[in-house]
Amino acid sequence: MNKQDVLVLFEYNRWATGRTLDAVEKLDPDAFAKDLRNSFPSIRDTLVHILNAEWAWLMRWKGSVPSAWASPADFPTVARVRTRLGEIDCEREGFLAAHSDEQIASPFSYKDMQGNSQRVPMIVTMQHVVNHSTYHRGQITTMLRQLGAAPVSTDMSRFFVGKYSE
Repeated sequence: MNKQDVLVLFEYNRWATGRTLDAVEKLDPDAFAKDLRNSFPSIRDTLVHILNAEWAWLMRWKGSVPSAWASPADFPTVARVRTRLGEIDCEREGFLAAHSDEQIASPFSYKDMQGNSQRVPMIVTMQHVVNHSTYHRGQITTMLRQLGAAPVSTDMSRFFVGKYSE
């Protein structure tokens, strides 16, 4: 895996999250925040978890230790989630643009959520971020179905069909 592969993964991640947000945007505010007894109670809370994780990894890659997590209460609307995720995407794109294949393939050190020091190749954590977000978007698909709403496909194959048929 190289930097170009990572760029495509994050392009897929933006596409899939955007489609998910489009589906979620059709919900009324009560459904958006309704406790559906999932890993994170609501669709809103799950989206904010994705947002927090993507931000935390970006901060780690930049050499910081993430500290204050965004609260779901700070995101009463899908538009607010979309805006913040867009900001994180832009910052991540800038970070990637400034780093070479060699730099993102090299090990980096960070502290995990329990404060333990870890050292792994940066690129594998980038793969993890996309995989993590994919997992939670799948949960959102289930929650949309529980609410009687229409989910959308975020399969990577659909992304590639669209990307290469243009």
